[in-house]
Amino acid sequence: MRNVKKIKLFNFKRFHSFEINFNEHMNLLVGDNESGKSTILLALDIVLRGSRSKVETIGLDKLINNHVVEQFMIEHGGVESLPSMVIEVYLNEQNDPDLNGKNNSDGLVCDGLRLCCSPIDEFLGEIGEILSQENPIFPFEYYSISFSTFSGELYTGNRKFLKHLFVDNSQINNDYAAREYTKTIYNSNVEINEKNFHQNEYRRYKSNFKVSVLSDLNEKLGSYGFDIRTDTKSNLITDLTITEDGVSIENKGKGRQCFIKTEFALQKNNIEQSLDVLLLEEPENHLSHTNMRKLVQRISETENKQIFVATHNSLICTRLDLRKVIMLNSLSENSATLETLPEETAKFFMKAPDNNILEFILSNRVLLVEGDAEYILIDSIFKNTTGQKLEELEVHVISVGGTSFKRYLDIAKILNIRTAVIRDNDGDHETNCIERYLQYQEENIKIFFDENNNNSTFEICFYEVNKEVCDELFEPGRRTLTVQDYMLSNKADSAFELMNKKARELVAPEYIRKAIEWIKE
Repeated sequence: MRNVKKIKLFNFKRFHSFEINFNEHMNLLVGDNESGKSTILLALDIVLRGSRSKVETIGLDKLINNHVVEQFMIEHGGVESLPSMVIEVYLNEQNDPDLNGKNNSDGLVCDGLRLCCSPIDEFLGEIGEILSQENPIFPFEYYSISFSTFSGELYTGNRKFLKHLFVDNSQINNDYAAREYTKTIYNSNVEINEKNFHQNEYRRYKSNFKVSVLSDLNEKLGSYGFDIRTDTKSNLITDLTITEDGVSIENKGKGRQCFIKTEFALQKNNIEQSLDVLLLEEPENHLSHTNMRKLVQRISETENKQIFVATHNSLICTRLDLRKVIMLNSLSENSATLETLPEETAKFFMKAPDNNILEFILSNRVLLVEGDAEYILIDSIFKNTTGQKLEELEVHVISVGGTSFKRYLDIAKILNIRTAVIRDNDGDHETNCIERYLQYQEENIKIFFDENNNNSTFEICFYEVNKEVCDELFEPGRRTLTVQDYMLSNKADSAFELMNKKARELVAPEYIRKAIEWIKE
């Protein structure tokens, strides 16, 4: 199976110089907004498509790195310093003579495809005149669009070295995207002789319609008449649609369209021209939780295709294996992977209840707390301790079951996320809070707990420093339980009431105060 090993981007959209390696089967692109997830999918689509018209439709002014263009214009550079835009797609080695060569920035003999958009040499004189004008604009119109293989051979969209499909669920109602999807699916499921036969028969039926149906009408019109279009804009491919139970997918709900399009692309077949690469843009769009789980299961079972998924969904990332995640950062051109994550941790998140793992991965500083009570009260405690809100300091709080702390810390070690664990000592701080985390002694990780074993839980620790507030709120009406016992028996409810009525008066237990001070450093 032919697949993509690596991509390199130069002056393409937000990337000035970027390189990333891919897994041969599954690649999960995650990151915050404007981090480049969609950009990578678009770059792959453009090069694998080999379509000059695709580039022209989008426009070079929207593809070439805007900062590079602005910098060039500010510096009033000459034609010799005009920037070029390059996308290089490195393929797995098959020593294909049509693909194999050194026409790449690495200077290595390998298989690959390349798009280069650069100033046209014959027009350098005209470009120079434009740039010498008062208030000049960037000469996008004088750029060439050239697709070539690493062997140096030019190629166009008529030749597909890898058969791919781009399913963009963020544009589910876009007519052009729908037509392109149907066209790609059709071309991937017919052999060339079948396609020729279908097109010929379709034209014949149109011709018969003119003769058998329109002839009577045309006789009335004299020298004028009606005909049926058979040009490139009105043919079998443009008129095709995909149906489910006889209903066109365009007439389905958005969620169902997303599901059908993705599942149809993933279906197994024995046709020689089946897909090699599938690009999925936000497959979670418009899907219910149930259909999301079905789709994830369908993707996980797919074989003999290389899949790229750009997503904001934790379920997709965890169920499809966190080790396949590629992290992108909107503030830099760096990327990171979780490929070294322990296998048992990756499998834990595959089977664990739905979680907010992406919230953790996309955070710089995190407070991991053990239960609902801590989670409910931490906002107030943090603000009372620091005078600032959590979001002002970009600190994220995640509630984690006590047995799951180490799973999150495995990720924190790899991604260098500053992580403070706030946990109960459960009556033995030495065993539960020190020995258990010896393998996580990192600069970016610290465990916080009460060293007094008698203060075994958060509620006990919290009551010790907030007795007056808690007694005032909970003591009236108590007959059998003490205030502390009541709080232990009603952890979430008592925490909610404290937050709702006494938020500004709450004091942090010492170990939580230390955690807050450490996380904000």
